[in-house]
Amino acid sequence: MSAKRAERLVNLVFALLGTRQFVTAEKIRSTVPGYEPADGSERADEAFKRMFERDKADLRELGVPLETGRTSAFDLDDGYRIARSAYELPEITLTGDEAAAVGLALRLWQSAQLGGAAQGALVKLRAAGVDVDGAGALPLQPRLDGGEPAFDACYTAARDRRLLTFTYTRPDEDTGVRRRVQPWGVVSWHGRWYLVGHDLDREGTRVFRLSRVTGTPRASGPVDAFTPPGELDLAAVVARQVGRPEHVVVLTARPGTAVGLRRRAAALGPDAAGDDRLELRTTELWALADEIAAHGADVLVESPPELRSAVVERLTRLAAGA
Repeated sequence: MSAKRAERLVNLVFALLGTRQFVTAEKIRSTVPGYEPADGSERADEAFKRMFERDKADLRELGVPLETGRTSAFDLDDGYRIARSAYELPEITLTGDEAAAVGLALRLWQSAQLGGAAQGALVKLRAAGVDVDGAGALPLQPRLDGGEPAFDACYTAARDRRLLTFTYTRPDEDTGVRRRVQPWGVVSWHGRWYLVGHDLDREGTRVFRLSRVTGTPRASGPVDAFTPPGELDLAAVVARQVGRPEHVVVLTARPGTAVGLRRRAAALGPDAAGDDRLELRTTELWALADEIAAHGADVLVESPPELRSAVVERLTRLAAGA
């Protein structure tokens, strides 16, 4: 499957997951990137029909529960949607190796090209009058750059459990220092990549931000030369060593919306307008701004002011792009 076709299918899935209504083929054609635009010609219409039929067949073959129906008795044409309850998976527990593989895959799926196009499709559907599900919308704006030059070498060395040597420059140092590390794994945390491992020269657990690695790290020695600690939580190690301040966030959400946010928040009761006030704590303020912006007008930020400004900036940018 070509990259363009795969991107179109992802755009289609995101768009149909974000609506409670059945969306007609013509509305999909005008809002989901990648389809043959309508120019009044029979050739363009036939090209779109063939492409859309192939995409529907591909989604069903992949196990995506694509539903066909009409939102009301007054609709003239059938529409399509994906039932979120039938699509979502139960809670998944990953081993360390499986989590590392997922982290590697995120380098593609959180790319700016894919995330931006998919989010644009949701914004266009809302602008076209489709009832986009604010409670279930996905935070698609990219937050993570997996393009660190040192990523591949560090990930491979951690996977093969080989000694890794590299030059590392700290913010308070003018020149880099050679490090010899037994790499336990690579993990993303707060939008950055980190290597976690045992520093042989300093005889302790250390965390290295990949953007501060100079040159290409070099793996040496035999495979499986060491064994990482059991029950290792890479993100927790990074959090302990790097650390970030915790922010208290107060939101208002329309009743029945923002289910994901509510799971992590404490209820403060209704406000004067009847909306629900919520309080949650986070060390990932800008990632939370992406998530809140995906809910559109259903969620408003009371405090802190920097988070409110960040959400307004994201919504303004998305509206301009639509």
